[in-house]
Amino acid sequence: MDYSASPELVSTWLMHYGSFALFALLAIGIIALPVPDETLMVAAGVLLGHGKMHLSSTLIAAYAGSMCGITVSYFIGRTAGNYFLTKVGPWFGLTHAKHAKVHVWFERFGKWTLLIGYFVPGIRHLTGVSAGMASLEYNRFAVFAYVGAFLWVSTFLGVGYFL
Repeated sequence: MDYSASPELVSTWLMHYGSFALFALLAIGIIALPVPDETLMVAAGVLLGHGKMHLSSTLIAAYAGSMCGITVSYFIGRTAGNYFLTKVGPWFGLTHAKHAKVHVWFERFGKWTLLIGYFVPGIRHLTGVSAGMASLEYNRFAVFAYVGAFLWVSTFLGVGYFL
């Protein structure tokens, strides 16, 4: 039985552990563990609308959790990406030449993927790692990833709040 997608379980966690649960679940969900991020934020928005969560702590936890998750993903890609590329990459057809092409593509277009990738499940989990592996400089990564996090969190909390 898949408990990870249960809205009841998500709501229970949020009601019992509040903003701390929101922060932790968003952070580990973006790092790529199976957490229903959108369901989590919509549920938090609903609880906000009913006065069962505090606005400021919920917003801070959601923004910080998503930013923390994408940043950890970025540094995983940045530090372990070369190891993965040389040790495991050839099994999947990943070569240094392909990595160089990805780097050029990411410098040109990838930063926009960081911004809108949050809204596409599955892509969101790869954008930070990909940016790190492509050696996108941290300042460029941060601008696009953090603005994307702000838009994504605001959208889904707002949907839940006004539902």
